[in-house]
Amino acid sequence: MQAWARARSQPQRLVQRARIILMAAEGAESQQIAHLLRLSRPTVQLWRGRFLALRAAGLEKDAPRPGRIPAISADKRAAIVEATLNSQPPNATHWSTRSMAKAQGVSEATVRRIWRQHDLRPHRISTFKVSHDPRFVEKLTDVVGLYLNPPDKALVLCVDEKSQIQALDRTQPGLPLRPGRCGTMTHDYTRHGTTTLFAALSTLDGVVIGDCMPQHRHQEFTRFLKRIDRQTPAGVDLHLIVDNYATHKHPGVERWLRRHPRFHLHFTPTSCSWLNLVERWFGNLTQKRLRRGSFHNLRELTQAIGDYISSHNQNPRIFVWSASVERILAKVAKCKEALDALH
Repeated sequence: MQAWARARSQPQRLVQRARIILMAAEGAESQQIAHLLRLSRPTVQLWRGRFLALRAAGLEKDAPRPGRIPAISADKRAAIVEATLNSQPPNATHWSTRSMAKAQGVSEATVRRIWRQHDLRPHRISTFKVSHDPRFVEKLTDVVGLYLNPPDKALVLCVDEKSQIQALDRTQPGLPLRPGRCGTMTHDYTRHGTTTLFAALSTLDGVVIGDCMPQHRHQEFTRFLKRIDRQTPAGVDLHLIVDNYATHKHPGVERWLRRHPRFHLHFTPTSCSWLNLVERWFGNLTQKRLRRGSFHNLRELTQAIGDYISSHNQNPRIFVWSASVERILAKVAKCKEALDALH
């Protein structure tokens, strides 16, 4: 109290309240304190009572006040939330602030405020798919085990193909970035062919082995396996995490694998491409190099992809898997429970 009463940097109201308590502690009456501090007697009694009830914390903040009466009743708020969650407009798939405001007879700002308070975002949607693979748990345990507890004297590679990468050439030059204005690019484009990127991401050091090929058949996949064989240390077992694409299970590929016993393929469950870490690297490639790119021909596209891989391998980023099998299975069970409740 004495420190507050002498403080020069504290709010004046806190200094004043501390002086009230100190004078009361010395035995002064409320009327006398009010006269000396030029306050009203009810004010002095208020803060003496607050100090007795809450001690020092009661002096730091004012008591909560009721505020003005809300213009929108609780029933109307509940009706807006209920309509947002359990109905849809007759001519659309989801509510907007304006359509909901018109339906409920309130302002758009009111709807926006209520949605923000209840964390409702009808304009947004996220995608999902629950795998129905009968060997889901077995494959999940196998792949996650390779991430969290890789085998000794072996290399784990996440292998996949990014197919149908288009060499898109914008029809007009875009405007550059300027202060107060973002860069621009035309919405239309000219196609100059497609390529397929075969990539293998090492979970050990983040290095990527990549190759662009014109087609996506078992012959190209076998050729890529040969490239992996050449660019990895000899005598080290290779555990490849791949999806269930038919190319990976072709008889020609299986014959090649039998002749190269150091290769071991581990298949992700159906509809579980998120289990393959190379997909995250594909996302970076698309966002940083391909989406805004303009390529006059297929050679420029493949050159750009090759340059990106080389730049990445100079300072590779290691993607670390942290989710355990138990955590994933718990989320899948919760998702299935929610779906069963709806249907």
